[in-house]
Amino acid sequence: MRFLRRNADETAETTTEDAPAEVNPADPSRTPGKGRPTPKRREAEGKRRGPVPPPPRTQREALKRSRGNKVSKEERRAAAVERRQRMMAGEDKYLLPRDRGPVKAYIRDVVDSRRNLMGLFMPLAILVFVALLVPMPSIQQYATLLTTFMLLAMIVEGFVLGRMVNRRVRLKFPSDTTRGLSIGWYSFIRASQLRRLRVPKPRVSPGDKV
Repeated sequence: MRFLRRNADETAETTTEDAPAEVNPADPSRTPGKGRPTPKRREAEGKRRGPVPPPPRTQREALKRSRGNKVSKEERRAAAVERRQRMMAGEDKYLLPRDRGPVKAYIRDVVDSRRNLMGLFMPLAILVFVALLVPMPSIQQYATLLTTFMLLAMIVEGFVLGRMVNRRVRLKFPSDTTRGLSIGWYSFIRASQLRRLRVPKPRVSPGDKV
């Protein structure tokens, strides 16, 4: 019987606390106050979300949390493919820092609009490697001689191409402060690559006017 009296007392106290305030008979239209200030929105959201978890104390705990926030392999693969496609398309945001800017885009267009002997540099290197594997001194000598002439021709062509691209860049972008050596080297590197392997992809065809 004692616990029944205790439950009755607790029920009465709860009812008293939860009961709304009495309406003032002098002014029935006035809503009585709640007796406490209204909590701010930030405080209410914080109570709903719960307390902020403490920082990780060990490296294992930090690694476990990071694994829980990682995206799936399919999402990472799809994001990488999208970045690759945008980079190959020449979007400035996704290019490497060395390839960004209108000046570099113009240099690429000038180089891509020409047929360069330097584009045979990689096939020539493969040819020399194969010739060295052939156990015939005569073939090795001819391959060495051909490689020497080709390299000399490529060096001359790269020098002429660098001067030409520098002149056109100065005319089109008179306020640009890029050094001439940097422009020439960028042109040489672009021209020495195979056309289908250039990044980003060429926007013009050989013979087009830029």
